[in-house]
Amino acid sequence: MIELLRAAAAARPDHLAIATPHRRLSYAEVTADAERVAAGLRERGVTRFAVLTSDPAATWALLAGASLAGAEACVYPPAATDEEAGRFREKFEHDVIVTDRDLPGAIGEAELLKHDSRDTADTWDVPAGARPVLILTSGTSGPAKGAKHDWARLLRMAQRVEPTPEYRWLLAYAPNQFGGFQILLHVAAAGATLVAGESFRPRDGLAAMRQWDVTHASGTPTFWRFLLAELRADGRPVPALRQVTLSGEAVPEPLLDQLKAAFPDARLSQIFGATEMGQTITVRDGRPGLPVSFLEETGDVVFRIVDGELAVRTRAAMSGYYGSDEPAAGDADGWRATGDLVEVVGDRILFRGRKTEVINVGGVKVHPLPIEELVSRVPGVALAHAFGRANAMVGQIVALEVVPTPGADEDELRTAIRAACEDLPAAARPRSVKFVTGLHTPGNKITRGSRP
Repeated sequence: MIELLRAAAAARPDHLAIATPHRRLSYAEVTADAERVAAGLRERGVTRFAVLTSDPAATWALLAGASLAGAEACVYPPAATDEEAGRFREKFEHDVIVTDRDLPGAIGEAELLKHDSRDTADTWDVPAGARPVLILTSGTSGPAKGAKHDWARLLRMAQRVEPTPEYRWLLAYAPNQFGGFQILLHVAAAGATLVAGESFRPRDGLAAMRQWDVTHASGTPTFWRFLLAELRADGRPVPALRQVTLSGEAVPEPLLDQLKAAFPDARLSQIFGATEMGQTITVRDGRPGLPVSFLEETGDVVFRIVDGELAVRTRAAMSGYYGSDEPAAGDADGWRATGDLVEVVGDRILFRGRKTEVINVGGVKVHPLPIEELVSRVPGVALAHAFGRANAMVGQIVALEVVPTPGADEDELRTAIRAACEDLPAAARPRSVKFVTGLHTPGNKITRGSRP
């Protein structure tokens, strides 16, 4: 990370690196902060530490400083409670945590920035040996794990990025997420500007887009659904985006169509990646899923399908999970199951849901994703989540939680949803429909939003 910031600072020292609601820093300033962080870590003898802050600028400097000092940093979710942070610290054995909270073993970012690196910064070399970083998994299929990575491998793809200082990227992922981590790397490699909203909520993201004339934005499909709802609700001008990127969840075709209509001048890209992979691939054809040709390609990332589940092999894969003997590469040939159930339809690999989310209705396996996609097409639905609910007769039934768009009549919407689901097989029809203000799927770190 420090190499990228130093290169950007050398090319354009005064160029705006990051803008948040609370401060603005140039590349020269972010790089200087990172070098002071590295000096502080070295002076204190810190080799491993956690980061818990809501300030993306601080996170950027701390990660870059750790990469320079050769210390292993691990970013916790910014919204984690003190109790949750305590569980993370116990699990990952973090005696030191950099945070502005009053926690045992805490070091404030301001304390690290007091260290003077002027006498050494110009002569410091990035460590040639292991340069570890620990990235938390999403927790989609269970408690979050710590994926052990090395900076040299993670930077391989970023070093291919062309300079685009005129671009302004919205940070719509928390930096503890692999998506957020990748945005930090990409923006630094491009020498672009990173824009952060007051929070990671779509409403705040939209406000930041408008304030800073954001040109590029990457977010989950859930983020984009709610942002579109915000646009419909406030009736103000639509940001002139040049790039719309989606990742983190399966992308339904109706959402792609809605984004094309809302941002006609933007290129749509879908990113497929996982924390364990260490890198991502991009699909830019504006169609759902992956091209089936990906099964035949060779390179840094390759795919295959085993018993309906997508498997991946990558040259930037993690070295393992912290505190676990589980093989880093999956099987002996380096293939790792992703947990994503897929189906080849024509020339596409379409996602059907997570392996852990299959609903067993009287022995019939029901995938929730097609149900969610169908219900999401119903006018008045902002977000839908289908899941299994225990039932004494058939084991499980399909239940549905729906976030309505502002002003939707819930009685009429319930009728419309049930009518839309009539064409589904009997086992897949939702037996209950509940309207909620927000969704948070079990084990998923991504809060799916609240009613705009």
